[in-house]
Amino acid sequence: ELAALAAHYKKTGSWPEISGTNPNAAGSGENPGSGRQTEYMKAEDARPETANHWSIREEIPIRGVDGKAKSKRWLVIAALALVLGTACILWWQLGPSPEYPESETLQNIIGIEQNEDTTAIKLQEQIQKSDEPEWLTPQLASPSLPAAIVGLEQSMVLVRGGTFTMGCTSEQGNGCDDDEKPVHQVTVSDFSIGKYEVTQAQWLAVMGSNPSNFSGCDSCPVEEVSWNDIQGFLSKLNSMSGKNYRLPTEAEWEYAARGGSQSRGYRYSGGNSTSSVAWYEDNSGGKTHPVGQKSPNELGIYDMSGNVGEWCQDWFGDYGKYDQTNPIGPSSGSKRVDHGGSWYDHAKSTRVSFRHYNSPDYPNIGLGFRLAL
Repeated sequence: ELAALAAHYKKTGSWPEISGTNPNAAGSGENPGSGRQTEYMKAEDARPETANHWSIREEIPIRGVDGKAKSKRWLVIAALALVLGTACILWWQLGPSPEYPESETLQNIIGIEQNEDTTAIKLQEQIQKSDEPEWLTPQLASPSLPAAIVGLEQSMVLVRGGTFTMGCTSEQGNGCDDDEKPVHQVTVSDFSIGKYEVTQAQWLAVMGSNPSNFSGCDSCPVEEVSWNDIQGFLSKLNSMSGKNYRLPTEAEWEYAARGGSQSRGYRYSGGNSTSSVAWYEDNSGGKTHPVGQKSPNELGIYDMSGNVGEWCQDWFGDYGKYDQTNPIGPSSGSKRVDHGGSWYDHAKSTRVSFRHYNSPDYPNIGLGFRLAL
């Protein structure tokens, strides 16, 4: 019917015949005084008429001028609301993200402080994600270890076991002492040894004080420590770390100094030129130096010749001529063995087979140590 009305208006320019007045017009009983002049018209059905039947007609309300204006206003309001709503949604999704002040770091936002503990935790996570063999990546015992001790744990070098000739072998020259003889075959099992000598910073982290004569150099080897002092250090370190650190045996020390199973038969640990591998009397300037500055040996271990002599676990005693496996030296004695020579020694004392010995309670400015495990 609406379509028929529209077609009639378009064709004739006028509305169909008026059938009556709006019962809601002014003065009507249902809505008196409304003043609304809405007309009622009859719309012809699109179906053809017959002689005795009119097409269906229906009274359709036609809005007056005021109604049309109000409709337009409502349309405008609805359109504006739609535009504003769309703009809000776009701003929410595409607008800039909130920014934090420069001083407010991620740690402040989530309430985590970065300290030695979290540094150790990160190191632990990196170790666990490593694809290297387990023996190359020792696990940290505790995330609360001081950074110096974490570094110590990470610098342990695995030495694969093997058999070697211990004592005054041919490359050591004609100047060997009697206590370096007789040469003999020794077999050692796998063990780990420190890549570097224990430093002043590491001793301080465990013991709370630094006994070194050349103090003030954190990365220099600790010295002026006796064999007995080292036992106290080991006890505290093992309690802190949950490990079982110790001094190397004399056989382990010499095997590692020679380069283990990768040995090239050098006179000194890492080469045949003293100055390239060792701090000794001719180049030290009368003091110790930071560890790891000279060339390493075949196993990547530093300073096994020179810088400071290194205490071993064994009591000093004469060598036997028989083959041995994992020897630990005499069961008792008065002197403990040390090897490697120091910053004040001549070149001969830095050879890999040269043996020193001292009273276990004697601290010396040329004596330090490295760890074994």
